[in-house]
Amino acid sequence: MKTAFNYNKIGDAGTSCLCQAFANCTNLSNLRLDLIYNLIGEVGATCLGSAFSNCSNLSNLRLDLTYNEIGDAGASGLGSALAKCTNLSNLMLNLSKSKIGEAGASGLGSVLANCTNLSNLTLHLRQKHLICFRL
Repeated sequence: MKTAFNYNKIGDAGTSCLCQAFANCTNLSNLRLDLIYNLIGEVGATCLGSAFSNCSNLSNLRLDLTYNEIGDAGASGLGSALAKCTNLSNLMLNLSKSKIGEAGASGLGSVLANCTNLSNLTLHLRQKHLICFRL
């Protein structure tokens, strides 16, 4: 399934409505969701991840949240929820220009490292500032 709601300023409230719909898609295995420039914040990002965790057959997810307001807590919340997608094997996550700093990137990386079935990960985190990863 491919869905795009780019440049609609749906915010966290609109994202919540999307989450309710996706939470009922238990047989969904492939999803591409583009939500570029939608004023989605921490609550909306975490909600999206939680909705996808209900999709028990989801194996391929391409989620583009470029130019939103996700922040560190939203990135970590999204990652924590996505880590519950036990069948997820391919993930492309674009969080560029979404106000994510070092703490958010680190939190996201830590939880995604626990995704045992994840074989392909593409992660875009271009921000206005430099994110440093410590090993």
